[in-house]
This record gives sequence, structure tokens and C-alpha cells, in this order.
Amino acid sequence: MSKKIIILNGSPRKKGNTATLTAAFKRGAEKAGNQVTEFFLGEMNINGCKGCFGGGKDCNSPCVQKDDMDVIYPVYQEADIVILASPLYYWTISGQLKTAFDRLFAVAECNPNYRNPKKDMALIMAAEGYGFEESEYWYDRLEKHLGWKSIGKVLCGGVMNVGDISENEKLDEAYQLGVSIQ
Repeated sequence: MSKKIIILNGSPRKKGNTATLTAAFKRGAEKAGNQVTEFFLGEMNINGCKGCFGGGKDCNSPCVQKDDMDVIYPVYQEADIVILASPLYYWTISGQLKTAFDRLFAVAECNPNYRNPKKDMALIMAAEGYGFEESEYWYDRLEKHLGWKSIGKVLCGGVMNVGDISENEKLDEAYQLGVSIQ
């Protein structure tokens, strides 16, 4: 049975190395018969969470703030799998991805005891260096606390400039992760 997959791409470069990795993943996932929707968060108007606990009153538009998250919420709610994609910025995920993910709390507010909907997840990252430990720590804790299940990580270091990732073996790894989703 096909899966619905949402990619939250936190890279500000729509044609950068992170986007090249997500494109490889998407090709594989679609080849396996899945439906994939990717959001380039850097091009969207998404405000930071206000911590107001005012969401959850309308599950079709769960946050009190009205911005481009209203486009993401329905896709996220229907998704079976959430792909968190980001360049490595100061040893962790980008602000664009963190801001959008924080805002997903409004969906949890639609449920008793602020329960998040159960999802599978994966982490896709590109970086100049290879210090992914802080991002992996965040990702692993997020998986545990949300009760989600990780289906994999694709962490590609040594790719700073746009195009550095071409011919990198991590592109095949991202593609194979996509293909593996059935």
C-alpha cells in the first residue's frame, strides 16, 4: 500500500545539496508508488511558535497564527511519514526547519493530552563538515518523545558549495531509502 510522505526541507537553497538529496529520495519513493509532497520552508512565510497553547480549536487550521503553516498542516496530518531535511547549521538543523516543526505542536493540541499523531520519520542532511552528532541527538530524542519510528538517516558531509553533492554515493542512499518505503 502506498504511503503519503511529507518532506519539510529547511534549506534556504532550493537547488542546493539538501534539495538534491531530497530529490533523489523523492524519485525513489515515487518509484515505489508513494505520494510525496515537499515544502521548501525557506520560501514560505512561517512565524515562530508563540507558546500560547491557543491552538487545537480548529483541526483544519490548528494554530492561532495564520501564515503558510496552513498549507502544511493538512498534508502533515494525512502523512504517514515525515522527512526532516536540512543543511547542517552550527551543528544542528536549520532555523527554518526548527521553526516549522515547532509550529506542528498546534496539531498535537487537537488531541487529548497533546498527543502527536503517530508517524514514521527520516532525517536527510547535507553539510560542509561531518559533525552530525548534535542533529542526530536532537532527532533521536524527538523520535523517542513523539513515539515515532525512524526509518533511516542520510547524512552527507563534505558538500558545501551548490553542486558538490553530484556523483556522491549518498544520493543513491537517499534514493534507496525512498524505494524501500512500501
